[in-house]
Amino acid sequence: NNHKISARPKTRSRRTTEERRIAERGRHGEAAMASQGPPGMGPVMVLNSKTQRTHGRQAQLGNIAAARAVADIIRSTLGPRSMLKMLLDPMGGIVITNDGNCILREVDVSHPTAKSMIELSRAQDEEVGDGTTSVIILAGEMLINAEPFARANVHPTVIVRGYNYALQEALSICEKLALTVDVKDTERMKDLVQSCIGTKFSSRWNDIMIDMALKAVLTVARETPMPSLLPGDGSSMYSQKMEVDIKRYAKVEKIPGGEISDCTVLSGVMFNKDVTHSKMRRRIENPRILLLDTPLEYKKGESQTNVEITDEEDWNTLLKMEEEYVENMCMEIIAFKPDIVITEKGVSDLAQHYFAKADITAFRRLRKTDNNRVARATGATIVSRTDEIRESDIGTGCGLFEMRKIGEEYFAFFEECKEPKACTVILRGGSKDVLNEIERNLTDAMQVVRNVVFDTRLLPGGGATEMAVSTGLRRAGLKLEGVQQGPFLAVGEAMEVIPRTLAQNCGVSVIRTVTQLRAKHAAAYEEAEQDGKDIFPKCNWGIDGTTGKLVDMDEFGIWEPFSVKIQTIKTAVESACMILRIDDIVSGSKKKGY
Repeated sequence: NNHKISARPKTRSRRTTEERRIAERGRHGEAAMASQGPPGMGPVMVLNSKTQRTHGRQAQLGNIAAARAVADIIRSTLGPRSMLKMLLDPMGGIVITNDGNCILREVDVSHPTAKSMIELSRAQDEEVGDGTTSVIILAGEMLINAEPFARANVHPTVIVRGYNYALQEALSICEKLALTVDVKDTERMKDLVQSCIGTKFSSRWNDIMIDMALKAVLTVARETPMPSLLPGDGSSMYSQKMEVDIKRYAKVEKIPGGEISDCTVLSGVMFNKDVTHSKMRRRIENPRILLLDTPLEYKKGESQTNVEITDEEDWNTLLKMEEEYVENMCMEIIAFKPDIVITEKGVSDLAQHYFAKADITAFRRLRKTDNNRVARATGATIVSRTDEIRESDIGTGCGLFEMRKIGEEYFAFFEECKEPKACTVILRGGSKDVLNEIERNLTDAMQVVRNVVFDTRLLPGGGATEMAVSTGLRRAGLKLEGVQQGPFLAVGEAMEVIPRTLAQNCGVSVIRTVTQLRAKHAAAYEEAEQDGKDIFPKCNWGIDGTTGKLVDMDEFGIWEPFSVKIQTIKTAVESACMILRIDDIVSGSKKKGY
């Protein structure tokens, strides 16, 4: 019995020395991973000796440091007073931008956690198109706030549980703060796009940009009838769903030269092509347009074709057949009296001659995507065979066709369309870099409008939503008990990073501004409690990103789409949870040939 009692402390002390030894090894970053073998046998090597391994606390703190580094890169690009970043890509080209996603796409990062942070901004960009900077800053801050818990030996799953609980609470606070808007309400929509574009490089030409973004999206948006989900329910909510395909139907054409105030959205489309024959008309009012995706030339054999001719007459017959084939196709087209024929394939010289004689303007080798846009804008249908053309396939929705020369190039404009469901956005600007940046800004703005067309709820911008969530979480956290309270409150504190960064980028006193804002939001809660009402206190106070003063966002008119904010918060918390649960990073190159 005695023997057993004395043996127990010994094993414990041996285990602690073993743990200490492994911890030491991990701290010094020793390459090999060794575990103690059977007694008297020495350590057993498990991993390749070239492998780098960090685990436990070390890995967590390393991940947090990496996340902080990524967030710091991008922190100065938040808000209207944001700075631009200039990046050299591997090909030697330069990118000048303050779009979070664009910066991180160009930065070459080796740390695995930093790479996963960069993925966040890409996911955000694809999902909602805006808020790429905020999501990185928020996720970084969530992890930075988790650091004290990691150092105090709080288990990661406890932190994660607290974070997830806080996420649910934050989303419900956002739901209560939201305000529904009518898409047709132009003033409100302008305020909304303003909050997106105001932080970008093109903010000097805000009015033009906002009108362009709104016009482009509302042109492309169309209702797709959906089958009613509820039986016997005639409500329109289920029968209509909006489809907004910006990528396919709102084409951005960048033409260097001119100035930014020359940018427009056409009520129709344009493409970079000239007419095939010099005698064809270059301006037609109310044209009848026919779209084809068939070649208007004699069919060539797929591979090599040999024809043996014994008689000289046969050669002439052969040529005649080819000519008749082309003539026949042209006559089938001319029978419908179109003014413009556009095909995705080639048009032979003979066909051009027939068209020119019939006073028809022809375009050849148009891109499929451009052809689809012309079809949507003019109401034409793309026909695959000339003998299947019907009157209904002819597009008559275009008001004016005109060829114009911009710079050195000729462009075909189809304008004044009746109810076009596709459009072309023309961007003009001094240099390629300026154009690229404006295109990025405009894309963000169009995505924002698209989100509102899908989900018409808005949240106050300027850090007001984040501050409201932060105050709400702080109050809800007081009711929590146990270990989860710490991480729950940490999410509330992390939320303050957005108003704090806005204040920082304006150059005002950060502590004073954020404290005043916090006081405003807390006062709204206290007022509601004193009145004894059980309603949620809507406090829309935030920071004016230009001057750094506190303003009521409702009067100031800075609103952001509900979907963007929600996506930002969800992505940030979920990614922070994922990164916190990593406790082992093994990196090492495999040998070639395995």
